[in-house]
Amino acid sequence: MAASGASLDGKTIVVTGSASGIGAETTALLRRRGATVLGVDRQPSDNADQFFQADLSDPASIDGLVAALPAGIDGLANIAGLPPTAPPDSVIKVNLLGLQRLTEGVVATMADGASIVNLASLAGFGWANSLAQIKAASNLSFDNVDEFVAQQGIAEQAGRSYFFSKEALIVWTLKNRWTWRDRGIRMNCVSPGPVETPILKDFIETLGERAEEDMKIMDRPGRPSDVAPVVAFLLSDDAEWFRGANLTVDGGMSSHILQNVHEL
Repeated sequence: MAASGASLDGKTIVVTGSASGIGAETTALLRRRGATVLGVDRQPSDNADQFFQADLSDPASIDGLVAALPAGIDGLANIAGLPPTAPPDSVIKVNLLGLQRLTEGVVATMADGASIVNLASLAGFGWANSLAQIKAASNLSFDNVDEFVAQQGIAEQAGRSYFFSKEALIVWTLKNRWTWRDRGIRMNCVSPGPVETPILKDFIETLGERAEEDMKIMDRPGRPSDVAPVVAFLLSDDAEWFRGANLTVDGGMSSHILQNVHEL
């Protein structure tokens, strides 16, 4: 019997980062709602209906995954990601370039009417202030990411690789809102605030006082169970008319930031 919420009966959905955190919670929820889940992670896991081991920082591994996945997939939840404490080039490869390569690789064989959901972040909230850097990344690839990091001084700013990867992901989602509209395939993203996952401590370590102040303002950190239902909704037919949207699941933090910015 499917769990309460939008039904996903009969749908086959790929979830990256399925072994832990938000990915694991999403995998469990999708299965409860009737979906067949194909889990993807670097670490082996048995929580999905079928598991594929892959490294999203490695183009060859991604291409192998694309070749192994079945045609007719109804949904892709791009949840895998690295924290800001990881090497800057690795963060950008996994959080942005690997996600893009996987999505572009599977979209040709996805079912008509399929849904793509990208896990962005509150860290990408300021994307409009980073347009010069985002536009400079228009030709970014696995081959030149080291050069880009050096040219942009990304490694010199604590956590900047993570913030940039999420800013660029939100923009990429927005730009591709109608790319596959002729087949009814839609793309949206979800931006959580601080969430209690294994990488929360990495954020606090990287951002220091800034993160501590944010945590004081919030009533509590988010939980994977706060985020998974929003991902599930966007994967369902109930979200058919969402195109290029960025749903903020942050306990009101983005509204707090907007209020301060506009002095409301």
